[in-house]
Amino acid sequence: MKKNILITGGTGSFGKNFIKKILKKDLFKKIIIFSRDEFKQTKMAQELKNDKRLRFFLGDVRDKERLTIATKDTDIIIHAAALKHVPIAEYNPYEFVKTNIIGSENIAKVALLNKVKKTILLSTDKAANPANLYGATKLCAEKIFISSNYYSNRNDCSFSVVRYGNVINSRGSVLPHFKQLIDQGSKYLPVTDKRMTRFFITFDRAIDFVLYVIKHSIGSEIFVPKLPSLKIFDLAKSLVSQQRIKIIGVRPGEKLHEKMITWDESRQVIELKDSYVILPDQTFKKIDYVKTDYFKKGKLLKKNFTYSSDLNDKWLKENEIKKILRDG
Repeated sequence: MKKNILITGGTGSFGKNFIKKILKKDLFKKIIIFSRDEFKQTKMAQELKNDKRLRFFLGDVRDKERLTIATKDTDIIIHAAALKHVPIAEYNPYEFVKTNIIGSENIAKVALLNKVKKTILLSTDKAANPANLYGATKLCAEKIFISSNYYSNRNDCSFSVVRYGNVINSRGSVLPHFKQLIDQGSKYLPVTDKRMTRFFITFDRAIDFVLYVIKHSIGSEIFVPKLPSLKIFDLAKSLVSQQRIKIIGVRPGEKLHEKMITWDESRQVIELKDSYVILPDQTFKKIDYVKTDYFKKGKLLKKNFTYSSDLNDKWLKENEIKKILRDG
């Protein structure tokens, strides 16, 4: 029997691509788009030809009462809504706390109240060893979701996290920003530091990974895909000549490199062919992870390591970067 799914921030970059794919595959009975922008909802409904499987809910994740109504009879929640811009977070901390932390708490509470079977948080590499407010709020959101398994009967509902890197061509990411500057006739592309590296993931990979987590998660895990790294300077060189790149210095709260698994977390990591699964330090509700499908197919890491964008063994090659630029 097909299930009902709700996506917070459903009109954002991930939400739109995710919904298009699950509509095409006909995976769910009802798809609820929860977001606060009526214009984007109207436009999205028109683009998707008012598909009968879609339901649009105007609302903010800060509004627990509205969330309670929206999540009734929902089987799965994908929590994608968040404020994300690192420099803006440094100057607007209260707003980021209200949306990213309090909003995530509201999601967890209404999921418990309405006995939503699975609730998945979309997190970020910036949550691992955070150096900025945005990363700190997402780390708090992760902790809220993992700890929510304390309060649930696993047969009723479970909470898990997906943590991944920068989505290529997503709203607010560096590639669309560079393209916009070029279209506007900018004389140079700004790069904060020549050494700066990031993990990158395509929308297709992100969506497939989230669908994998929906299927295989049992609660309290953080799922991390294995991703290629890229130097931001190399990305800029793929768009303009080196003479048109200007080093402007690291912005407030910005890291040179990103981590997706810290040294401390690696003690609890299962390695799979294409991903990692971080298990909780405590066992919630006596969950037997050894019996899970991903545990059987993977191996528990025996030595500590750090999964960092500058120490990665996978890097985007020049031809791959050019293909991304063509496809984008």
